[in-house]
Amino acid sequence: MSPDRVLRSRAIERQISGIATSDGAGVKLTRVIGQSLQRRLDPFLMLDVFGSEVADDYIGGFPDHPHRGFETITYMLAGRMRHRDSRGNEGLLQQGGAQWMCAARGLIHSEMPEQSEGRMEGFQLWLNLPGREKMSDPWYKDIQPAEIPEFVTDSGVRVRVIAGASHGVAGAIARPDTAPVFLDLHLAAGSRFEQKLPAGHNAFLCVYRGELAAGPDQERIAERRTAILSNDEGADGIVIASCGEARAILVAGAPLAEPIVQMGPFVMNTRLEIEQAIADYREGRLG
Repeated sequence: MSPDRVLRSRAIERQISGIATSDGAGVKLTRVIGQSLQRRLDPFLMLDVFGSEVADDYIGGFPDHPHRGFETITYMLAGRMRHRDSRGNEGLLQQGGAQWMCAARGLIHSEMPEQSEGRMEGFQLWLNLPGREKMSDPWYKDIQPAEIPEFVTDSGVRVRVIAGASHGVAGAIARPDTAPVFLDLHLAAGSRFEQKLPAGHNAFLCVYRGELAAGPDQERIAERRTAILSNDEGADGIVIASCGEARAILVAGAPLAEPIVQMGPFVMNTRLEIEQAIADYREGRLG
C-alpha cells in the first residue's frame, strides 16, 4: 500500500440532506442526488440511500423494470436482495457486497428482498454512459463481499475499494471514460484519511454513520448529510478527519460533458433517443 498525500484539500462547496421518497413497490428511501444535481455532479445521475429495520419499508422490493443508457451500482450494508434480469443474469446482493449493472442499450431487471425481517440498508448509484456507449451490449457483475479489496491505514481507517483505486490498492472494478472512484470508509475515533482525486473529477462525500470533518477548514458533516466537494484549482484531493467513530462513502468521477435527457429509467442524449427507448420497451424490443 502506497499512501496518498494530499498537498491541498478540496473544500466543501455545500451540504445536502436529500428528499424522502419511495420507489419500486413502495420501498422507502432518501434521494440524495436527483435531476437537479446531474449537471453539477456529472457523470453521476442519482444516489438513493435506503435503510430500515421495518419490513414494510422494503418488502415490496423493486419488481421488473427497464433501464437504458447508464450503469447502476448497488452497495449493500445490510440485508439480502436477489437480482434477476432479462439476459439471464442472477446474483445475490448481501451485506458488504455489490452489483454493477451496465444497462447500455437495455435490460429489464428486478431486485427483490430475500428476507422478511431485519435491517435492509445500502446505496444505489446511477453512473452515466457516454453517448457512443449507450447502445452497446449490456452486462452484469456480481461482486461478493470478499471480492472487494480493503486495507487499513496507519491511523485506523478501514477502506473498502469498490471502484477506482486508493493508496495504491485497485478496486473491484474500473471503468473507462468516467473513471469512477467509490470508497466505503470506516473511520476510528481520532483518525484521518487523505484521498488523491484528479482535478477534473466531480466528487461528493456521504456520511452514513457518526460525524466527519473535511476540507482545509475541517468543516463538520453530520450523519445523513452529503458534502459536494468543490473543484478548487490546485486542489489534489480531500482530507477527512473523524469526530468519533464514523462511516461514509466517497465518490468521484470524470464528467462526460454531454447532454443529459432523462425520462424515468431511460437516460439518453436527445429527446428522440428517449422516445425510441420508450417505443422499444412498449414493443418488447428492450432487453
